[in-house]
Amino acid sequence: MSTSGTSATARTFTPAPGAAALSRMVLAQSRMEARLMLRNGEQLLLAIVIPVIVLVGGVAAAGRIGIDLDGHRAVDVLTPGVLALAVMSTAFTSVAIATGFERRYGVIKLLGSSPLPRHGLLLGKVLALLNVVALQLVVLVVVGLVLGWEPTPADPPRSVVGLVLAVALGTAAFASLGLFVAGVLRAEATLALANLVYLLLMAGGGVVLPASTYGAASSVIQWLPSGALGEAMRAALVEADVDVRSLLVLAAWTAIGTVLTARTFRWE
Repeated sequence: MSTSGTSATARTFTPAPGAAALSRMVLAQSRMEARLMLRNGEQLLLAIVIPVIVLVGGVAAAGRIGIDLDGHRAVDVLTPGVLALAVMSTAFTSVAIATGFERRYGVIKLLGSSPLPRHGLLLGKVLALLNVVALQLVVLVVVGLVLGWEPTPADPPRSVVGLVLAVALGTAAFASLGLFVAGVLRAEATLALANLVYLLLMAGGGVVLPASTYGAASSVIQWLPSGALGEAMRAALVEADVDVRSLLVLAAWTAIGTVLTARTFRWE
């Protein structure tokens, strides 16, 4: 009798109210953010379709136009540049637009009042962003290899270090700037500005093509986050080098964007 009573007591459900661990909440938030980004047609267009079109079209047209790429094949120079473009499109444009409309519809305010703290919400966005960027890079690397891209084999470890640092700092820089824009402007203005900046930087920001191809403007372009990211990616994948100057430029833009976001971001 006492044995069955003890067994029944041990199996009794005891509620344990309270929030889940921060790590579990952040991971759940990041999974949701990543799914929403990949389900959104406009963001998928920016993340995957446009970079693929730029890469394929650029390689096809480079030979006819006769752009001087310092003796390198067009596919070997354009592939790192398009990888940088993909990072910029997701980290800046997609983050700015998504966050801007989340503010408009009260999603940010609602999540800010949930058990997930606000820094956890931002961390979840960053993790989701890194997942989407990783997917972009895989797709674009495959497309580049199909087109005949041959990453430099000179110093693989140094090349990998340069690539990882460029992607990490480029993502951080553009994400902080995207959150800054989304935090101070209305959703419609954020949509227009984010797309405009994306197009301008893609065409003349030194991200797809080396800054040297822009002539006298190269001295300015190399200090833009787009130019710094493009140069760092090309240094890693074409020259098998770590472009310290460009990485420092990206770190400076990250600091600027982070400070501006922290001081101006409005949750509603």
